[in-house]
Amino acid sequence: MSTRSLLELILLAALWGASFLFMRIATPEFGAIALIEIRVLVAALFLLPIWWFKEAKTHTQNVKENAIPILVVGILNSAIPFVLFAYSTLYVTGGFASVINSTAPIWAAIVAWLWLQRKPSFDSTIGLACGVIGVTILVSGALSVSADSIGLGVVAALGATVLYGIAANYISENLGNVSSLSISTFSQVGAALVLLPLAIFYFPSGEISMRSWASVIVLGVFCTGFAYTLYFRLIANVGSDKAITVTFLIPVFGSGWGALFIGEAISLTMIIGTLIILTGTALVTGVVSLKK
Repeated sequence: MSTRSLLELILLAALWGASFLFMRIATPEFGAIALIEIRVLVAALFLLPIWWFKEAKTHTQNVKENAIPILVVGILNSAIPFVLFAYSTLYVTGGFASVINSTAPIWAAIVAWLWLQRKPSFDSTIGLACGVIGVTILVSGALSVSADSIGLGVVAALGATVLYGIAANYISENLGNVSSLSISTFSQVGAALVLLPLAIFYFPSGEISMRSWASVIVLGVFCTGFAYTLYFRLIANVGSDKAITVTFLIPVFGSGWGALFIGEAISLTMIIGTLIILTGTALVTGVVSLKK
């Protein structure tokens, strides 16, 4: 991997890690649904001109033919999991949520096993076991603090990552002939359309601070729209197997930003659970192997 690609990978992890910080800041004022509606709408408005300039002439018909699957991806990969993660940050720290987010490749492997009968390799099996153990340690440490409140956040965050796993397999099965930019752009459009009625109904009546407005704009433009373009650039330059290693860095930044800017605590249990989860993810994704 070139120095430039490595720097882009670190920047992407910093952006995606920061998304949990911005959700922690803005969700209490906007509410989860309204916040994510603005996030995906801003991301869509950011991505549409890029798509129009790069792919409109050659990919429009393809997008039309795959409109329903792209909408499904918008629901499974953005609308619902984004809302669940935003909701989770009302109860758990952004760093904690970012660690749970890192289990997405593990859930993708489990879904592929159960749904598509793709039997996991030896490394993947050990990785899945590590992931389950890591999540158990992480969750047990959190629930010991306050089961009534944190439990809701944990369930919401885990539900989001399971949906990411389902969406990843759905994309590979149904949208293999659609460009990554088209999927990312119009899945955001679809997510915005689906959430719009609920967002109107649940939009807060009280005054919203400039801090929260700034957070949601940055969340939409940089942590979603720009991050998607950066991610797909990395896939094109270094391959998906190396680009997916961003998963290992997101919890570092998610926890770091939260600790630095809003004083979130980082416990020993959280560190241990994170290390085990990342080990499992590395095995599942093939970044490391137990076989020589």
